[in-house]
Amino acid sequence: MNSLEKKIAYLGPPGTYSEQAAEEWNNGYELLPLESIPAVAKSVENGEAFQGVLPIENSIEGGVTFTLDLLIHDSSLSICGEVIVPINHYLMAHEEIALSSITTVYSHPQSLGQCRQFLLKNLPQATLVASLSNAKAVEEMLLADPGSAAISSERSARLYGASVLQKNVEDNPNNETRFVVLSHSDHEMTAHDKTSLCFEFDGDSPGILSESLTEFASRNINLVKIESRPNKRRLGRYVFLVDIDGHRKTQEVGEALDALRSKVSMLKIFGSYPKCDT
Repeated sequence: MNSLEKKIAYLGPPGTYSEQAAEEWNNGYELLPLESIPAVAKSVENGEAFQGVLPIENSIEGGVTFTLDLLIHDSSLSICGEVIVPINHYLMAHEEIALSSITTVYSHPQSLGQCRQFLLKNLPQATLVASLSNAKAVEEMLLADPGSAAISSERSARLYGASVLQKNVEDNPNNETRFVVLSHSDHEMTAHDKTSLCFEFDGDSPGILSESLTEFASRNINLVKIESRPNKRRLGRYVFLVDIDGHRKTQEVGEALDALRSKVSMLKIFGSYPKCDT
């Protein structure tokens, strides 16, 4: 694929926050909207796109489980970059209607969670419907009855001709989503990198996790984030996802990863890439 043919895939349709993240990351290439998180990854794997942009973490709702599980179980792609997008949700409908008249609200599950208190206070009568994306929610709303509304971006309202009823309906004004950029390889070293990885243990014993994390602390490597996901094989067994400061090719990070590898049953390095500061 030459440079003129390169495409950047993202979770579409146009109007999503993923599109905004892809536009911020983009360097003049064509954007390719796709219908699901697995479809974005598959487009990179099969060469239809050379990079894919996916949401991985929100400052209110936490990790995006679809993306985390994809990275752990279903993809060999690497993270080569990240983008942080401020999230401002808009409530919209076919036309101007009273909030009390709204019977259904469409939105992505993450967005519904980020607006939970607003919905409970202002739309307790409405049925909440999960959509594949915020932009898809607007499409579904416009095809539904006039008592339907959607929570999405201002750009979606403009693109699809929806009427904005209320701005900034997110519960927390400091609402941000982190997106990762997937490719066939990660990023070369810069002066400001982070590394993402996951690992799990065969068994369980007191201190097994803290002892493993000591491999980072003993080398003065900062632990940026840690969370867990079920390993999907046995109840009570988890995969731990970790972000650390530094590039995997530096001596101290490389030594820490080698030492960690000897203590765990599985270690998967998602990639090293430049940090995006908020």
